Amino acid sequence: MNSQFKKGVLELVVMMVVSEADIYGYELVKRVCQVVHVNEGTIYPLLKRMTNDHIFETYLMESTEGPPRKYYRITSNGIQTMKQLKAEWIHFSDSINKFIKGE
Repeated sequence: MNSQFKKGVLELVVMMVVSEADIYGYELVKRVCQVVHVNEGTIYPLLKRMTNDHIFETYLMESTEGPPRKYYRITSNGIQTMKQLKAEWIHFSDSINKFIKGE
């Protein structure tokens, strides 16, 4: 997939995954890659920025498989941002699809 296409939709995909349930970084990367293939190195800086922007909040939870894991939870601000981005994406993609189909 074109890297610019990925960049444009990645933030929305990440928000939608986190909105389903609190999730830790590695599991989030696996879930996002089911939709759009990206490297871990792309996701973690995005998570940091989105946490700084109050889209997500984090907390640590003990793990049976090693050190505590940092979990991400979407905030009420994040939910509103996600809804807005989703509506914009739907409008944008519908317009592009109609154009491509010659409608």
